[in-house]
Amino acid sequence: MRRRSWRQLVVAAAALVLLPGVALAQQLTIWHDLGDPGTKFFAEAGGAFAREHPGVSIRAISYPTDQWFGRAIGALNTDTAPDLLFNNYERVIRVATQTGRIMDMAPVLAGIADKGFLGEDDLRVATYDGHMIILPVQRVQMAFGVRKSWLDKSGEAFPTTIADALRIAHIFQDGDPEGTGKGSVFGFGLEAAKPRDLIHMLDLFTFGAGLRHTLVDPDGHVVIDEPRHAEVLETFLKIYTTDHVVPPDTINYSFGEMYQVIEGGRVGMFRVGDWNVAKWTAQAIKGDFVVGPWPQFFADLPGNVVIGGMRGVAVPQNAPNKALAVQFAAFLLGKPAQQASLNLVGSAVRKDLDVSGLPAQSRPFAAPTWRLAAYDFPEASLVWYPELEAAFHRKLLGAIAHPPADFKAFIAETAGEMRVMAKALAEKKG
Repeated sequence: MRRRSWRQLVVAAAALVLLPGVALAQQLTIWHDLGDPGTKFFAEAGGAFAREHPGVSIRAISYPTDQWFGRAIGALNTDTAPDLLFNNYERVIRVATQTGRIMDMAPVLAGIADKGFLGEDDLRVATYDGHMIILPVQRVQMAFGVRKSWLDKSGEAFPTTIADALRIAHIFQDGDPEGTGKGSVFGFGLEAAKPRDLIHMLDLFTFGAGLRHTLVDPDGHVVIDEPRHAEVLETFLKIYTTDHVVPPDTINYSFGEMYQVIEGGRVGMFRVGDWNVAKWTAQAIKGDFVVGPWPQFFADLPGNVVIGGMRGVAVPQNAPNKALAVQFAAFLLGKPAQQASLNLVGSAVRKDLDVSGLPAQSRPFAAPTWRLAAYDFPEASLVWYPELEAAFHRKLLGAIAHPPADFKAFIAETAGEMRVMAKALAEKKG
């Protein structure tokens, strides 16, 4: 009797699966590094996806960035990949180069009808070595942030020029607007420890100033000793050194340490990414900041907010549920998922989203009226660029540790060294 009942149960279950609109439970796993906001975003997007795909759920797992790299590369190389990967384009490039197992998403994009909101820069950054390695999901904007109460106590307005920013940095340090004792606060919160740490900061000042490239142009020609680039680079290095407006241990700061001094109320001016606003309005500095363009260096070039990257979704070639993963990846460009992305992470790529529920500091990111300058993504077209950037970082780090007597001579010398290395790398990589 028991055997017959069990058979009947199995047959009934099988028949149920064959009925229209009924599906077996299926779970897609996605790895990201956006913490709780990212996990909540994928949960909400997954809920909307499940309404169109009954029985499907999304399991989003957030890892610290360094762990995300190691796990993603190891999993793809050992055929234990998750269904989807989500991260900044340059991090997916690293996984692609070390595994060769990231799917080309160009055919997926071609099958999406509603995609007119994606611009040329969005598509260019999504492409590496002839393949579209991500679908662009979140455009990453980075503004210049200043503590509002510090400006109010100092009687200063938001700085629009680099001269204003440097002057106010010293006022902050001398005036102790946080009330924690003179010498406990600093003008700028920056970072320097790793190549992307320091060069990323230089990118922001450079593109924020209205210049188009940081180290090389699209043809691989070194630009750091061109007059305006050299002026920005010299000013930038002096912020870290002779101007004395950053914490003395900044040379050792990566993202984590930079966030600690910002969230601890120790610095007056800092980078504000669109993803930072939700936390910094609810916790940490609790909304005590204003955002705007990066400081202006040149009278004929207004300051800009910088589009410094693109987060997107990638599908491993050896994803366990590849066909369904591709469908979810495409779904992330739809309006429900994009609205969830904007609400919970602070960024998206669509232009038809509701911004009324966002914090005041988030609305300019969602519906910008400020000037935007897009980073040029040299690593997407010059496969040897990361090696050159690492060498450039070592030179700049040396100058921060031991400031040169003549910054102009140092920049000229460094430019010569970078040209020799760029030529050798280009010849070697073909």
